[in-house]
Amino acid sequence: MTEQPVHDQADFLAACRDLLGDTYVLTLDADTAPFLTDWRDRFTGKALAVLRPATVEQVAAILRACAQWRVPVVPQGGNTGLVLGSIPDAAGTAVVLSLARLNAIRALDPVNRTITVDAGCILQTIQEAAGAAGCLFPLSLAAEGSCTIGGNLATNAGGTAVLRYGNTRELCLGLEVVTPQGEIWSGLRGLRKDNTGYDLRDLYIGAEGTLGVITGAVMKLYPQPKACITALAAMPSPAHALRLLSLMQDHCGASLTGFELMSRYCLQLVAEQFPQLPRPFADAHGQYVLLELSSSQSEAHAVELLEASIGAALEDELIEDAVVASSVAQSEGLWQLREHIPLAQAQAGKNIKHDISLPISRIADFIAVTDAALESAFPGCQLVCFGHLGDGNLHYNVAPPSGMTDRDFLANQDAINRIVHDQVHGFGGSISAEHGIGALKKDDLARYKSPLELQLMRAVKQALDPQNIMNPGKIL
Repeated sequence: MTEQPVHDQADFLAACRDLLGDTYVLTLDADTAPFLTDWRDRFTGKALAVLRPATVEQVAAILRACAQWRVPVVPQGGNTGLVLGSIPDAAGTAVVLSLARLNAIRALDPVNRTITVDAGCILQTIQEAAGAAGCLFPLSLAAEGSCTIGGNLATNAGGTAVLRYGNTRELCLGLEVVTPQGEIWSGLRGLRKDNTGYDLRDLYIGAEGTLGVITGAVMKLYPQPKACITALAAMPSPAHALRLLSLMQDHCGASLTGFELMSRYCLQLVAEQFPQLPRPFADAHGQYVLLELSSSQSEAHAVELLEASIGAALEDELIEDAVVASSVAQSEGLWQLREHIPLAQAQAGKNIKHDISLPISRIADFIAVTDAALESAFPGCQLVCFGHLGDGNLHYNVAPPSGMTDRDFLANQDAINRIVHDQVHGFGGSISAEHGIGALKKDDLARYKSPLELQLMRAVKQALDPQNIMNPGKIL
């Protein structure tokens, strides 16, 4: 992107102030700072300004101005992304377009089981609005108290309930999008069947703001389950966990809503950093699985399903031990073990993180082969492996050996990424399961995507954003 002369920048900012008012065009360092550093505090970019529109029409007007002055635009929701997708680069020529003020729930239709929302709605707010209407919005992830639905859609976020309900893409029925030319596409149709040409909705979902700005969405709702039951099972290996998954699916069907794998080292790390959390087992085991069952019938039905399944797993020697939560508090305690793994990692020091997906049947082999490859190349490194086993998504993170400084360890990041991602590719997986590509994985995407895939993606980008003003430098 060609740097604009100072007088052009001044004219552009004046136009933005006319559109939004001075209050919502942030240019002072103290005002822009919260929008310029990524969630994990690894990179701080620069921006010409942070723009905070309150309506779809204002977003459209801003994008028309950006197109006129050729100013790059970085859309931002809650800025909880993990791949540097929602912050600008260091050039200082882009504007950050914050959607935080577009935060209304526009409509809730309990009969059609849909909720129509602004892109800046906090995920937890949508969950609560659905709950108040006796419905369930099932998207759930660690940052739900601060991430926005627009960001969830832009990255096709996953979370803990994908096994039953699917990714954010599967939960969306319609979008409202502002194009790079400042036109408003209103596709807010709450239809489950619509075979009228190309699926533009799915094109924008997962595009990370590189094709346009999502400003609104129609999302699916579901009946509230009558009961949710949680259990923690212990087993020797990931292979046993995969066999347990098959057994649980055979026994429980769609009632199985959560199946989270955690390695021995994960729970050891949580116990060290958060000693106040529960320790369900007296002895350590190789692997653990957090199970959640939801029943549309009754709590008794859920308990019966779970107890029968765990009994069968013990009989088949798939698991070594299990605890079943007997109260909401106990269930929350078990989930806290899973949710505190990233927090424990952060407190213990720096990690090299990988958000990957694999064919479920190949996960155990991948872990065995990749663990061995990393241990051979970097003896003593600690492997923090956990994730959504039920949908094939692992957070396969590597921590430094005991005694090595974070700085020295992070110097090996490229080599470690290469080992992990080469194995992922070899096992037929993906280097990004739910976090996106952003700027962080751009080079890796170019390495593992076929030339034809990249060519088709660039053709779409060129057709929709010929000026390359939408989140440039991300994905492609």
